[in-house]
Amino acid sequence: MNALLKISRLIDALNEKIGLIANWLVLAACAISAGNALMRYGFSLSSNAWLEIQWYLFAGIVMLGASHTLRVNEHVRVDVFYSRYSERARLWLDLLGGILFLLPMAAIIGWLSWPLFLNSYQVGEVSPNAGGLLRWPVKVLIPLGFLLLTLQGISEIIKRAAALTGHLRLDGHYERPPQ
Repeated sequence: MNALLKISRLIDALNEKIGLIANWLVLAACAISAGNALMRYGFSLSSNAWLEIQWYLFAGIVMLGASHTLRVNEHVRVDVFYSRYSERARLWLDLLGGILFLLPMAAIIGWLSWPLFLNSYQVGEVSPNAGGLLRWPVKVLIPLGFLLLTLQGISEIIKRAAALTGHLRLDGHYERPPQ
């Protein structure tokens, strides 16, 4: 179990760093959006590239931030009963949900998105809009994001199994969203 927990810590560290990148992308998107609005409405200057880079940054925020969000236990749940369960029941639910739903879904989507990126890269796909950008840099975020999500799912499963077997004290704090 100690070797698995070490792997889990490495995955967590990776996704913490990736989460910081996603956070910086939020700032970049806000700055570019504000600059684009200033140029468009203040000076009547505009470019499709500036609009598309905002879209690319948003894709980066979502695809790179998803694994970090899972790591810090801030992801969306169907919270009908979850907050009322005991700590042990929540650990089991997270463990089984990760194995039965999260890992298969993330792995399948990541696997199926790889040809989408590869084709875009091979043909040098460019946005059809005037002044548009290359499309493959944003498309690579899909398999990368789901790879990171798969890795973080593995880490979460390891931590839940370790907590259930008494090898790890896990802070299972879950704050129910306001109703």
